[in-house]
Amino acid sequence: MRKRIGAVVSVALLGTVAVIVLVLPTGATSDSSRPGNAVLAKAVDIELGVREATKTDLKLPDLSGSVVTAALEQVGESQAAVGLRAAAAPEAQAVQQAQAGRSAAQGGDDDDNGRAGTVGCSNVFTGGGAPKNIRVNQDCSLRRQAEEVVAVNPTNPRNLVAGQNDSVVGFNHCGYDFSFDGGKTWGTLTPPFYQFTGVAGHTFDACSDPTATFNANGNAYVGGVLFDLGTPHSAFLVMKSNAPNGGAFYHEPRSIAFQLYRTTVPGVVANDNNPDVFHDKEFIVADSNPGSPKKNNVYATWTRFANTGVGVGGNSPIYFSQSTDGGATWSPGIEISGANAAICTAFSGSANPKACDQDQGSHPYVGRDGTLYVAFGNSNTPLLGINQVLVVKCAAAANCASAASWSAPVKVGDLIGTHPTGPDANGCPAGRQCLPPNGYRVPEFTSISNSVDRNGVWYVSWADSRNLGANCNPLGLSATATPPCDNDVFYAYSTNGGTSWSPAKKLTPAPSAQWQPWSEVTSDGDSLWVAYYDRSYGSCETTGCNDITAVEVRNPTSSKPKLKYTRVTTSSMPNLTPATNPVQAGFLGDYMWVDVHGEDVHIVWADTRPRVGTAPEEDVYYARLGGGDDD
Repeated sequence: MRKRIGAVVSVALLGTVAVIVLVLPTGATSDSSRPGNAVLAKAVDIELGVREATKTDLKLPDLSGSVVTAALEQVGESQAAVGLRAAAAPEAQAVQQAQAGRSAAQGGDDDDNGRAGTVGCSNVFTGGGAPKNIRVNQDCSLRRQAEEVVAVNPTNPRNLVAGQNDSVVGFNHCGYDFSFDGGKTWGTLTPPFYQFTGVAGHTFDACSDPTATFNANGNAYVGGVLFDLGTPHSAFLVMKSNAPNGGAFYHEPRSIAFQLYRTTVPGVVANDNNPDVFHDKEFIVADSNPGSPKKNNVYATWTRFANTGVGVGGNSPIYFSQSTDGGATWSPGIEISGANAAICTAFSGSANPKACDQDQGSHPYVGRDGTLYVAFGNSNTPLLGINQVLVVKCAAAANCASAASWSAPVKVGDLIGTHPTGPDANGCPAGRQCLPPNGYRVPEFTSISNSVDRNGVWYVSWADSRNLGANCNPLGLSATATPPCDNDVFYAYSTNGGTSWSPAKKLTPAPSAQWQPWSEVTSDGDSLWVAYYDRSYGSCETTGCNDITAVEVRNPTSSKPKLKYTRVTTSSMPNLTPATNPVQAGFLGDYMWVDVHGEDVHIVWADTRPRVGTAPEEDVYYARLGGGDDD
């Protein structure tokens, strides 16, 4: 993790005391290939090796990996290929292998691997006692799809919407998918965000961080962060798909004549052309509870990176906006991460030195009564690698568009980020933290999720490196780290509305790497479901292959909850490296997703198993667990 904006701060660690020297930024260079946004330009420079990451760069939250990856690729630099030009030959070989495999597959039986049911290049992996692994994105290219979301229509649980960062139309855009048969087959589309003309006077270069939700009436909403390279412009936009369209196409949210035929204007949550502001890592959630007083409201949280010129020079608080008219208009963004002198004690970039303003990875969730709950990662702590999981909430009876309606932040638990830092030959970028032998970023801030059962018990899950092991070179260079790298998944719960929290409970017994979890509790509170990437199968801890594991935590508030583990993937996913695919190496997404509806558990993830050929490449896959009817 970690890359920072604004002022450069050098840190010397003297024992446990951090001595900070502030050096104000000198401004952007005249290099026209650099992004026009100063926040994004700094992140790109660090990954390119143009600028060395300081200790404070490593301490404070990053821009999302998908945004930085997209910016690098838009200017012709795959972050995994920087400094690894020799990988060009394997890249060409990988493409040839995939093309050869596709040619062979085209002559096969239509029913092979479930290809007959969906238009496009579908695929299903089966075997090993695991649920079917169904390919979600249906394009036939070899472009990357990663970083996933899935939502279930509460009025028709056979209708699902999924999303991913999608490079089929160029690095990096937001692709969305739909299913009307409970996830057995999928259709893919690219939403029309790109027709929106921003304040810079033209359309955007890229879209990232897909998000999706349904309201109580079965209307679907999707969103994304859009940004430019040549200008400072960044925005957060939302589109709508009226029921019963079910996410098969999107249109502008306003209720006007010929609404379904119009793609602009989308719902505009944020829209800036300020070089010192960048909007990042947004999620939306609709109140889909029929009995809620705020039924069908749509809520948005995101990270607002800014160069502030005070404190350490920059911050990234969590912002909030809401729509009460079906996504057409949005309230002005407000900061909701607040301040707490007891837990936020260092590195403020605000006028208030106790601000909890170094944040990333907010996740909003709506309780049955309309209360809004938000969890996020925070690094306003004095020591490198020692961060924290925080929560805030807005009561059902309150107007959440007012900052005064939000509770002060409360600490759930520690968020330890002592993973080693790239660059290395596995594709781990400079200034980013990874788990060797994988070159994928470790997104502990952006894989924090929260949910609430019908009794008001609040759950939060996350992963961190508190048990990493000296051999994995904590806070050192990933190039000299050796597995096993023991990264673990945790959860905690609150039975009093977030005032106090249980101790963190570890879910991953194997001394290996388990990371990037997502979770949701069942409505009755009987089970908490958590899915995550897992290297505990076979030789994956040393070779870098990985799987998806789901754990059902039965009676999650008991002193001894029962844990039931399911291997979701039918076989291990190969390690994606510069030697096997330099264009896609180094990025597996910043999050995966779990959505629970009744007894059904819906999981999506980025999978590196090839559909054809032998070269690994990233696509989105789906599986369903639980008691639902497979028909």
